[in-house]
Amino acid sequence: MQHIQGISRYQLRLQSLEDTISQDNPVRFIDAFVGVIDLEKLGFQPRVLKTEGRPSFTCEVFLKLYLYGYLNGVRSSRRLEKECLRNIELQWLLEAICPNYHSIADFRKDNPKALKQLFKLFVCFLKDSKLKAWSSPYKRKGLFLIRTTYLKLFLVRILLRTNQTTSKYTLA
Repeated sequence: MQHIQGISRYQLRLQSLEDTISQDNPVRFIDAFVGVIDLEKLGFQPRVLKTEGRPSFTCEVFLKLYLYGYLNGVRSSRRLEKECLRNIELQWLLEAICPNYHSIADFRKDNPKALKQLFKLFVCFLKDSKLKAWSSPYKRKGLFLIRTTYLKLFLVRILLRTNQTTSKYTLA
């Protein structure tokens, strides 16, 4: 036995998605960012649930997916759908929800102005927090900044839950 052996594909393993994503992973930042912004002020209209048919996905699912695609250079709806199936980070971020490419494209088609506002806000937030460094050669510095900014967003979320006067924090 001179070689490293892998785990059998047929072996049942119990493992949570939370354990597979490190604490400084950028998807945690995306999750916290979408959790604190006010979607209605950006122009996203909540969908009215119909009595018939399959329930729709929430806006947050698509926003997390688009922000992930924006940060990783994935723009195609079909490629985003593939990433949902095979990428463990997206499975964690979307809680194992996998919308099809048509739903992804329809959301983009139905909310062009709101998505533009969201990306402007996201880029401004990254510039203000100096988080654009994480896509540059100074990746360690950027990951540290993401971790500290994620903690700040997490603290804001906790403070808002205890305050109960407002439901969302507005970054705009």
